[in-house]
Amino acid sequence: MRKNIVAGNWKMNCNLDESQHLINALKLEDFEQIKAEIIIAPPFTNLYPAHQSLQDSKIKLSAQNLNENENGAFTGEISPEMLKSVGAEYVILGHSERRAIYNETDELLAKKVTTALKHDFKIMFCIGEELDKRQAGKHFEVVENQLKNGLFHISESEMKNIVIAYEPVWAIGTGETASPEQAQEIHAHIRKVLAKKYNENVAEGTSILYGGSVKPNNAKEIFAKKDVDGGLIGGASLDAKSFKAIADSF
Repeated sequence: MRKNIVAGNWKMNCNLDESQHLINALKLEDFEQIKAEIIIAPPFTNLYPAHQSLQDSKIKLSAQNLNENENGAFTGEISPEMLKSVGAEYVILGHSERRAIYNETDELLAKKVTTALKHDFKIMFCIGEELDKRQAGKHFEVVENQLKNGLFHISESEMKNIVIAYEPVWAIGTGETASPEQAQEIHAHIRKVLAKKYNENVAEGTSILYGGSVKPNNAKEIFAKKDVDGGLIGGASLDAKSFKAIADSF
């Protein structure tokens, strides 16, 4: 049975003091009764202090990215072993901002997926279309190609370590949100694509998260849809009470 997941992507926010303040606020909230896995993804610089602070907590830790190489002369990059050593269990790959701003291609992401799996990470693999593709009716084609080119080189057994996060890029940071019906439609399509590539067991066992301006006032309706298993939360994850209110949808 697939997991419900609520993950907070902090992006490039929170210095060390701010991060510790937010984690302390999260620890004051009661996540124990929520029937979902709770994950936060602080910046690299805050991962180890977060790991130390969350030792007795239900909250799990994710990195926001990693390099596709094991080590070497890659100034400013972070290796998978570095992330493992500071307590990261998950890693986010393919986020729309990485694709758009840093030109991360499907081919590069495929290499990152391979490296992350080699180091026993669980991966939140992000896919999603921009506004022009949605308006042209090509959103199904876009997400299918992103899955095929970036993810479908891995085996059926490796898929147990994959969480898919669908991001309608046109709804990130814009205040726009895909309707619950739009979210369900494309999540169901993603599940059909997984079944076609692998089988129904993989399709039904893979958690698919929605990531597009989820807020406390819309989370419950979105998460209630059959094929929506939770959310990858951006801005609302920077406030402990808002993040908890979203998690309370489960």
